[in-house]
Amino acid sequence: MSVTDQSPAAPDPAADPAADPAQAALHDRIAADSLTTRRDYLRIVATVSGGLAVGGLAVAGGVLHRHGDSDGPPDPKRVAPVLAPGESVAFRFPDEDDRAVAVRLKDGTLVGYSAVCTHLACGVLWRADRGAEGELYCPCHEGVFDARTGEVTAGPPPRPLPKVLLVEEADGSVWAVATARSGESTKDAMCREFAGKRPELAGRLGCPAADARAAADAAADARGAAGAGAGAGVAGAGAAERSERT
Repeated sequence: MSVTDQSPAAPDPAADPAADPAQAALHDRIAADSLTTRRDYLRIVATVSGGLAVGGLAVAGGVLHRHGDSDGPPDPKRVAPVLAPGESVAFRFPDEDDRAVAVRLKDGTLVGYSAVCTHLACGVLWRADRGAEGELYCPCHEGVFDARTGEVTAGPPPRPLPKVLLVEEADGSVWAVATARSGESTKDAMCREFAGKRPELAGRLGCPAADARAAADAAADARGAAGAGAGAGVAGAGAAERSERT
């Protein structure tokens, strides 16, 4: 008998769950367990994805800690003994959890920024070989910031990098002295941080609060002087009156 003449093989009851009630029940239970597992998996994935989305919105919305959140001035910190054009240095400021970077641009300009991307808080790197002046680059999602201003030039970051305010001493050392919030001007940052504890410095910067405080102090001094003058006048009149009586 040829192969084509062979009759079909009889079905194997063990291979057909419907042929055996016990096998059918087991098959249904396994299928139900598989469905539950798939549903649980999808629920877990949805929960985790939702959590990541909320976390991303929290970072983008500024819920998490950012440079410049403190109202008082931090302690100055030396970040480099010297910084040549085209060089950068990573450091921590104002606290040990705050990553920052200082850069000397090719024309000698000194700039400092938070090294935490404003998108999802990844680390920002200085790339001297990118662009005419170099750039600040976040490798997580291809975010790019202008080296001179900190403004976003590419990618998803929603805000500029917060600035770290740097000063250079006569010996060439570079110090971090204050922080600015994202989009805040250097003067506004200095006024906010120094008006309370360094009013004399805030006054030299021309801060409005310092000017108002100086005006109030001057008015108080004037009132005190006027009061002292009036008191002296009354005392003088009393002495004259006593002299006439005698």
